Amino acid sequence: MKVVFCEKFGTHKDLVMREIDPPSSPAAGEITVDVSVRSIQFSDIVRIQGNYQDNREPPFIMGGDGVGVVSAVGEGSQLAEGDIVLTGAGCVEQATVPETSVLSLPSGIDMAAASSFRAGYTTALHGLQLSRIQPGESLLVHGAAGGMGLAAVDIAKLMGARVIATASSDDKLAILSSLGADHMINYSDGFRDEVKSLTNGRGADVIFDPVGGDVFDESMRCIAPYGRILIVGFTSGRPAFAKTNHLLVKDAQLIGYTIGGLMRHDPKKHETNVATLLDWLAHGRISPYISHQFPMDGIVDAYDVLVERKVVGKVVITN
Repeated sequence: MKVVFCEKFGTHKDLVMREIDPPSSPAAGEITVDVSVRSIQFSDIVRIQGNYQDNREPPFIMGGDGVGVVSAVGEGSQLAEGDIVLTGAGCVEQATVPETSVLSLPSGIDMAAASSFRAGYTTALHGLQLSRIQPGESLLVHGAAGGMGLAAVDIAKLMGARVIATASSDDKLAILSSLGADHMINYSDGFRDEVKSLTNGRGADVIFDPVGGDVFDESMRCIAPYGRILIVGFTSGRPAFAKTNHLLVKDAQLIGYTIGGLMRHDPKKHETNVATLLDWLAHGRISPYISHQFPMDGIVDAYDVLVERKVVGKVVITN
């Protein structure tokens, strides 16, 4: 079977696809999954470089969530052959994994959407919960065309927020408009003045920031009184340095968080959030957007479009 490996730290162009033996038959408590579609994300690039917070040593399998069909079950399994599941096995064609590590999915669910929703949508939902966003409040979403940003737009609209989305090109903004964002800003030339104008001078009540750097610095100049900034990541490559006197004068709050922290410290809350998101997905209340699909032997091309910022939403890897 095909597997995509990171065999040494470097760039995504160093990734290799290998043909290896298929996994062994499942033991008690295990299942075998024939994986049909997998998602990749920008954080993989950081991991390949060896700069991820909890980096593993090469060689390791690339990719994150995948969706497939159970093809074999171990003794005493609660699942059956033919069931559809979400697994974190990565870019593989087949995996034998503990049954407790997979998430059972409703029949008829869109596999590509299911493979691409969990990381971005759980991160966005948890952040918006921490922000205590209320219906009618304004949410400024930076990097709104990315996986997490678009998830924040999608969920915030469901929560009744007024969404101001920023992105780096008019083409991306057009897609965001079609997906429900109320206002779009091309932040190539800044965004502070337009945010202030759109909010009658008040500023954004909540700011979702996976970008950091200069974007964070400018965000501090257009935050509303008692506003909250969610620190989600640093895709700009530079963590920002918050000035506490600015927070004091603005009566503002910074909220840093990770989805890994929620999984470690409050796993029941995480499980509840995942169940909620799955229900929303199954009933069409959220709509993960996939702009690119590549076969496994096109894995370098798939990461190319991520690095070149050509992606809206997610990239998935098919068979």
